[in-house]
Amino acid sequence: MKRNINKYIAGLVIGVQLLSSCTTDFLEVKPKGTDLESNYYRNQQEAFNGLVAVYDVVGWQGSGFVTKIGALNAASDDHYAGGGGANDITSFQVFSNYTLTPATGPQDELWRKGFSGIFRANVILQKIGTVPMDESLKKRYIAEAKFLRAYFYFDLVRLFKNIPLFTSTVSTSEMNNVLQATPEEVYKQIEKDLTEAMADLPAAVPVATEGGRATQGAGHALLGKVYLQQEKFGPAAQELAAVNGTPGGASQYGYKLLSNFGDLWNVKNKFNAESIFEIAYTNTSAGAWGCVSCTEGNVLNIMVGPRGYKAKTANAPDYVSGWSFLPVTPDLFNAIHFDPRYKYTIANLDSLEKNGIATYEKGYMNTGYFLEKFAGRDSFKWTGAGNMELNFPQNIYDMRLADMYLLEAEALVRGGGNLERASALLNAVRDRAYHDNLHHLPATMDNIINERRLELAGEGHRWLDLVRWKKAGTV
Repeated sequence: MKRNINKYIAGLVIGVQLLSSCTTDFLEVKPKGTDLESNYYRNQQEAFNGLVAVYDVVGWQGSGFVTKIGALNAASDDHYAGGGGANDITSFQVFSNYTLTPATGPQDELWRKGFSGIFRANVILQKIGTVPMDESLKKRYIAEAKFLRAYFYFDLVRLFKNIPLFTSTVSTSEMNNVLQATPEEVYKQIEKDLTEAMADLPAAVPVATEGGRATQGAGHALLGKVYLQQEKFGPAAQELAAVNGTPGGASQYGYKLLSNFGDLWNVKNKFNAESIFEIAYTNTSAGAWGCVSCTEGNVLNIMVGPRGYKAKTANAPDYVSGWSFLPVTPDLFNAIHFDPRYKYTIANLDSLEKNGIATYEKGYMNTGYFLEKFAGRDSFKWTGAGNMELNFPQNIYDMRLADMYLLEAEALVRGGGNLERASALLNAVRDRAYHDNLHHLPATMDNIINERRLELAGEGHRWLDLVRWKKAGTV
């Protein structure tokens, strides 16, 4: 995972479980360093290194620029694939227009990501028992590894449905002979991992040194999402309530909605009070074209920016000329245009050009609307070693508090729970957007569905939401 503990990753060059993110094909070939595995996990530091290797997979960016968020955005009704043409990052194109085949699509990279993380988690869980180290710290490492294994399995079961279920290490010769498990079996294991992990996860972590590591709040949030996916509405609401606390206030874990929605997208505002689980990136890895997947920078920042961007006035936005992927659809633009979150969500290049403020090249499936949340800027581009395009430092929220508010509201409405609380959760999100309490809505599924679209646009949630609501086929 691209995180504050990145500095340790440079040392992870031995042991099968410590392969860098550049090496993603362990399911097909014997991993490099297999013969060294017996010499590793000799002490606490090596156990920590193994744990960092599991976290590193959370921020997986494939060599073909495939990321989970990028792929899921392309699949949704809020974005087209975009780019330079119909064959530019084919994985996005075929997911966007639903012409996937076994040979084309993001599924290969997303499968590799999930099982790479599970493989590494299983190795540390198998090895750590005999490591001479502080016992309380060992319990924490085990809890984090179980949280991460559950996290990877949750993505895999939602994307692929029937998947192999590994809870221990398996040799490369046996990997292709494992029967697929049912979703019910996978969900049972996910719930087991998370409930076992909860007590030994820390309530909070020091952001400066451990920002991005799993906490009890992240455990409850993920378990709540898992229950909701299975339509276990009561348990889902209970887990999410543990994270959310009083709507609009600070929760038991210190989570609180930021006062201003725009502050969420300040590149320097990492691991803030609204962040529950965050994918961290850095501009100090000197990522270069020789190994795109090795960079610790955020590739979405260059991908979603307007192609051939040129400022024409002094007050023009300082966008870096990007690759015009994931242009916003007119449907999303029309839905959010008069919402206060619009200016922080959508970069309206069509308007800038018509007003003589800037120009840009029209990429594939251009709409004139781009994803402002992640568009790279001159103000935070990298000027050091490596390639600028591969070294943007903006973090990405995997789980944040407003998301959890709306998920709990959904669980309450769909499960016949406390509608007063559901309304308070929904309207706390709206109060933050509008900076007043004059725009309240009743807690209905239609209102929650719309609010999730406006609040979380471009953050990779929309397609999975539509699938959960059984609306994807029509939308």
